[in-house]
Amino acid sequence: MDLSAEKVNVLIEALPYIKEFYGKTVVIKYGGSAMVDCRLKEAVIQDVILMRYVGMNPVIVHGGGPAITAMLDRMGKKTEFINGLRVTDSETMEIVEMVLVGKINQEIVALLNQLGGKAVGLSGKDGQLIQAEKKLANWYDESGQEVTADIGYVGEVRKVNPAVIETLVTEGYIPVIAPIGVGRQGETYNINADYVAGAVAGALKAHKLILLTDVEGIFADLEDKKSLISCIKVDEVPGLINRGIISGGMIPKIQCCVEALEEGVSRAHIINGRIPHSLLLEIFTRKGIGTMVVK
Repeated sequence: MDLSAEKVNVLIEALPYIKEFYGKTVVIKYGGSAMVDCRLKEAVIQDVILMRYVGMNPVIVHGGGPAITAMLDRMGKKTEFINGLRVTDSETMEIVEMVLVGKINQEIVALLNQLGGKAVGLSGKDGQLIQAEKKLANWYDESGQEVTADIGYVGEVRKVNPAVIETLVTEGYIPVIAPIGVGRQGETYNINADYVAGAVAGALKAHKLILLTDVEGIFADLEDKKSLISCIKVDEVPGLINRGIISGGMIPKIQCCVEALEEGVSRAHIINGRIPHSLLLEIFTRKGIGTMVVK
């Protein structure tokens, strides 16, 4: 009886959040260990299906950098990065698209359907979903001079056409989006999945944007696990970057959160995808986890 009562209490605690988020759109950027570890992968998919069945509208945007690198290695093609961006010639772009759209996207869709959801896979080419333009690599050399390099078919989001996503959601499907964009002349671009997730969330006016990462969130001091910053306001972000508190791979994540909020998203969250059922912990519990970004 004690265990049964505990289960009931959990459901009762979740009730106000189920009511609050009923009919609301939540964009989830799916990446990191949660895409590799089989136990975590299944937990994430179960969370997303539960969200759909209690009336929320989850939309998944996934990454796949490590899988792309592994495939390039297997095919004997050297991977080169400039300022953190993968140099992507036409041959590399074909491999990137094959991995993201033909392999990872379909694996996620298949698992969602297998575990009781209704999912459809998309790339940015479908219905002109993600319209893109070329992104150049920019950095400063040792003398302080700005350097610009063309790194091939690496893009940034120009516009998101949400109609195809909205149609699928209305019909009860969970859209799963690969971060591939299409240029003005029909060319294909590889885009950072964090930025795609932020742009999609903004276009949908989502209630939440959630980024699954391999860290607990943003820390005031990386050496002190008790210094997790639970909430950051948009106007605090530039100072945190200048002070080095937000750095490296966390910069594009916080930037995509800021851009999504500027486009009308209510809240953005950076949470640890290595914790099983972290999505449910964030959405359906009082305490939540990770770092929340708000206006």
